[in-house]
Amino acid sequence: MSSDPRDDRSEIVFFDLETTVPTRTGQGFAILEFGAILVCPRNLEELRSYSTLVQPVNPSLISSLSVRCNGITADAVNSAPTFADIADTVYDILHGRIWAGHNITRFDCVRIREAFAEIGRTPPEPKGIIDSLALLTQRFGRRAGDMKMASLATYFGLGKQTHRSLDDVRMNLEVLKYCATVLFLESSLPDAFPEKSWVSPNATTRSRKNGKSPLEGPGINIDASSSSSKFGNVSPKYHENEENHPLYDLLRCVASDMPQPDTFDVTALSNEIHADSLQQDVDMEKKPMTESSEMPSAVTVPGSFSGNAGFLEPDEVSVSSIRACFVTFKDGVQRMILLYEHAILQLCCHHLRVRFGLSTKFVDHAGRPRLSFVVDASPCLCGVLEACDGIVRKLFVESGSNSDWRPAVNKKPGFFNYPTVRLHIPTAVNEDGAKYATDIYQKDPSGTVQKLVFSKFDAAELDTWFSPGTFLDASFSLHPYDYQQSAGIRLVAKKLIIHKE
Repeated sequence: MSSDPRDDRSEIVFFDLETTVPTRTGQGFAILEFGAILVCPRNLEELRSYSTLVQPVNPSLISSLSVRCNGITADAVNSAPTFADIADTVYDILHGRIWAGHNITRFDCVRIREAFAEIGRTPPEPKGIIDSLALLTQRFGRRAGDMKMASLATYFGLGKQTHRSLDDVRMNLEVLKYCATVLFLESSLPDAFPEKSWVSPNATTRSRKNGKSPLEGPGINIDASSSSSKFGNVSPKYHENEENHPLYDLLRCVASDMPQPDTFDVTALSNEIHADSLQQDVDMEKKPMTESSEMPSAVTVPGSFSGNAGFLEPDEVSVSSIRACFVTFKDGVQRMILLYEHAILQLCCHHLRVRFGLSTKFVDHAGRPRLSFVVDASPCLCGVLEACDGIVRKLFVESGSNSDWRPAVNKKPGFFNYPTVRLHIPTAVNEDGAKYATDIYQKDPSGTVQKLVFSKFDAAELDTWFSPGTFLDASFSLHPYDYQQSAGIRLVAKKLIIHKE
């Protein structure tokens, strides 16, 4: 049997996909770019590379949200090959090799199988899978915050992630090298380097504006170091006398356990975070979070809710300044928040019309109804919330979530031009009992505003104030959630001013 590594396909293939971002439930993803590098498992040298843009069957799937994510426009892929055109090459690159990438188990691997199924082809199968998101979360810990590639690159000072396939896989390899080196040093002198002592000042959970690399040509791109335009015919450059890099042991311990390729259950971790995130809603009902003491110091939480300070009207919001990120709270749990520039995103809307009155369908842990009501949404509010949906959903998907997405804006069939949103009224609990955590006011025709005082928690009494057709002003916060296979953004009312006609 030949010892040529091309025969035993011993190289590790790092690969990455850029795709469209679904804008509605059930839409699915379309591959826009495929990029891969083959790496020698003994010295981690890049042996060859391949990348190409991909023309989707339905170019209309390339929405403005997709373009914001990776910079790939419909024009850029207009003359690119379809996935069917490159399927043979992709199969040859992937089949029978160890696959490596960041969050590939739950995203890239799934998209590859879907793409082959769509053209009626048998998909490639890996010799093993190394998912660096699972591997580093397990071995390196959450030192870099949300453990996204961009956060890890910032942690190690490697520059910005471009969200282009070939750039991202090379960055992935560099991140693994750095992580492995830190772990190697820590294991060599555990007393001198206690666990998690290597916390870089660059560590961040904050998203950043996407840097875009210039769009490459639509065809097959082979590195200049390759001696052939045919990917599989380039001779590898093995070095027989090199010393093992610390990363090799890290990868080998995972690759040797391939009957269980997903060695770290990201879903279990996510469920723990998501369950705690829901518990935060319960805790908010017991003790509303109206100050910034629990928030990371880099995040500004608007203070007083007595006026509209800290709340933006939808037409004041520039969608390009909205971002989502995971932050670590004092309880040690990471949750996603929406930011506008450097502050928590909170909105205020005037003259909203109640479409459906108070709902008591769901109850909390104590059996009290979780109160909510539905209002008509203006086009401007819809635009902001739909942009937030896209940003939050993308981050959840990148973090490994496969939950069903529930849009913040509800557009029912037959009533598409009459969108609505649901506002939630949280409950606060103290030694005197339960009360509404939302400040509720009444505004009479003369413009006088008076706070409503409720002596007890009584959903039936409160319901009389939210009859359909009532107009009100609302100031509310946006709470991303992902719990029990459902994800979305919960709109929590902080202040309501009910108009008395």
